[in-house]
Amino acid sequence: MLTTQLRVYGIVQGVGFRPTVSRHAITTGVKGSVSNKGPYVEIFLQGTKSQRDQFVELLTKQPPKRAVILKMDEEEIDLNHQFEQFDIIESQRTKGEIFISPDIAICDECAKELYDPQDRRYLHPFINCTCCGPRLTILDELPYDRERTSMKSFPMCPECAKEYYDPDSRRYDAQPVACHNCGPRVKILDEDIYDRDAITMIRQMIVDGKIVAIKGIGGFHLCCDATNEKAVSLLRQRKNRPQKPFAVMMRNDEAVERECVLFDEAREILTGYQKPIILLESREATTLAPSIAPGNPKVGVMLPYTPLHMLLFDYDDGITMPDSLVMTSANTSGAPIVHNDEEARQELNHLCDAIMTHDRDIRVRCDDSVMDFYSREPYMIRRSRGYAPLPQLISADYKGVVLAVGGELKNTFCIGVNQLLYPSSYIGDLADWRSVEALQATVKRMEHLLEVEPEVIACDLHPGYHSTQVAHDYGLPLVEIQHHYAHILSCMAENDISEPVIGVSFDGTGYGTDGTIWGGEILCADLDGFKRLSHITPFAFVGGDIAAKQGWRVAISMVSDVLSDEETLNVVTKHQIASKVEANVVMKMKSKGLNTIQSTSAGRLFDAVSAILGICRESTHEGEAATSLQFAALKSDRTFVFENLNLLDDEGLIDTKDLIRQIIIHLDQVDSIDLAYAFHEGLSRQIIAACLKAREKTQLNKVALSGGVFQNTLLLELTHKQLEMHDFEVLIHHLVPPNDGGIGLGQAYYAMHYLNKRRK
Repeated sequence: MLTTQLRVYGIVQGVGFRPTVSRHAITTGVKGSVSNKGPYVEIFLQGTKSQRDQFVELLTKQPPKRAVILKMDEEEIDLNHQFEQFDIIESQRTKGEIFISPDIAICDECAKELYDPQDRRYLHPFINCTCCGPRLTILDELPYDRERTSMKSFPMCPECAKEYYDPDSRRYDAQPVACHNCGPRVKILDEDIYDRDAITMIRQMIVDGKIVAIKGIGGFHLCCDATNEKAVSLLRQRKNRPQKPFAVMMRNDEAVERECVLFDEAREILTGYQKPIILLESREATTLAPSIAPGNPKVGVMLPYTPLHMLLFDYDDGITMPDSLVMTSANTSGAPIVHNDEEARQELNHLCDAIMTHDRDIRVRCDDSVMDFYSREPYMIRRSRGYAPLPQLISADYKGVVLAVGGELKNTFCIGVNQLLYPSSYIGDLADWRSVEALQATVKRMEHLLEVEPEVIACDLHPGYHSTQVAHDYGLPLVEIQHHYAHILSCMAENDISEPVIGVSFDGTGYGTDGTIWGGEILCADLDGFKRLSHITPFAFVGGDIAAKQGWRVAISMVSDVLSDEETLNVVTKHQIASKVEANVVMKMKSKGLNTIQSTSAGRLFDAVSAILGICRESTHEGEAATSLQFAALKSDRTFVFENLNLLDDEGLIDTKDLIRQIIIHLDQVDSIDLAYAFHEGLSRQIIAACLKAREKTQLNKVALSGGVFQNTLLLELTHKQLEMHDFEVLIHHLVPPNDGGIGLGQAYYAMHYLNKRRK
């Protein structure tokens, strides 16, 4: 009998795809079947040609809300079987491309049921349906069915089973479906306090100014009243986090609008099904505690994305909760997010006053995503929950499997399978051995879920990185990729570009091919390699790792490059950049080459300028001095610029030495906020000059902007606009971070190209 066979590829696992197919089949009157094959959903259709065509049109125009159809293969076959009805049949494993759904925030329908006293899931902390709930974080293997998730520990009660098998139910074939009678339970860790009593206890503790830990979808959060300065300050003290901003969860978008400037594009994502943390400008009349984000004009805000989060704000126990709660990742500094009870006991007891957990196991830890906006478009800072592990599709016809282990800071790895590059959820900084173990465990699980074994491993060029050691331990062919080249490759991959580009790669530090520390680079790059065209003026990086935190050390070194020793001492002491003793020590170490290396780090340039201007002498967390410099510049009226700034030196290098000279010349006459802006504006002009010179040499007209320095949206805006004024085509990041959280994607792109080139 003539039958239509459809194979649908994309995010079709865990998003209610088969139930939607079944409903469309009922609507159109076709008979047949639908099943998950792992890489795709397979559909057989029998009926008139009109019925089958109508079905395909419905599926194309009305897919499930959370599905992403990347491609759909349609074929007419002669099948020796006649279907009597339309069935969802047993899932079967098949090799091929696999798409794993990220976790999905609670939907509006479930939120409504959560607070309906007549609904049997009233106030159920784990309410979900085919449109929402955990996916990646509960998954053992594909195809995505209950028995292959951590929900297999919770057999469905008769009522849930009836909904699960009813095509007219919103929970038809919803794998995490559960209720009060058969689902997971919340409890206070190591106490005999469950369910309602546990939730009420935690709510009361928050109101009383206590700090609590709460288990969510991808790990635990530390939580307190975000309007209580005493509680927030205590959390800072316990977590040893003096300045780094805390994320805040707010009751609803109305609460967000009272505290922050909320524009339409941000509101759409804030209230959508991914619900990342979004950086929004704080209002002057904010009720948030001052120490939520000290000195920062923005605050990271998210809405409740699980039913348990919603119950923290609204519950029928008579307790009045604040509209804003600190909701920061529960971990000790440098460690990955805590994701099970054993880790919570070991790492959180000294940080909080109580721990609320639940018995649904987290298979993959997954931190919250963090998103900024640039030019009213998303600009990702940390890509994790809600986005990972959605793949990046590359146009080139690649075949094979590669693993890119990513960088040392903000680590995310990436697995490449043919044309699909799967960036992982956020792991963290690998200086902590627990993060290294989390990287290894998560790689192993993702390889299992994707059913692949890598043929080639990609890593950073730096021999001392823990990520490099992890790569070496595989014992497979290894590709080492220079750090700043990987940044540009990441931007190319996100924009699906394979032709050569001029790459502006500005960040903190990366191991250069000459053994020095790079960080302010102009490259000519394609998938076969790169050439270093220019960079910022090299300077002496004095003091080793400690100098990355103490910007005043780099400031002394840079000032002494343009002034005599005596003049340097005068400037440094007069403007309280450092003491005379500190300055003498740094200059002596520099002159003798003690613990000193040449560097072109743009990140350290920002640190130095921040110290020179008295904005931030040293950092308590990564990027503090640079972001403080940006925030100061944003307060300027933007009228003062360095009119006599030299853009490139005689060797064609970005003349940041003259940029420092201009700052020193104007230190006594111009306000620090205006000098901060002039620095950004001047550096952007120097970048443009370097790109124009690069275009002369290479005839290339595409420029890719990447690296952690381009998290600075002021520098990004100034550079981007001027490049376009000079008729460059500019590639920037959107949903892949420009920082080190994105280089795994770039490494994977290169490794996949390398693997396929080697086979030819």
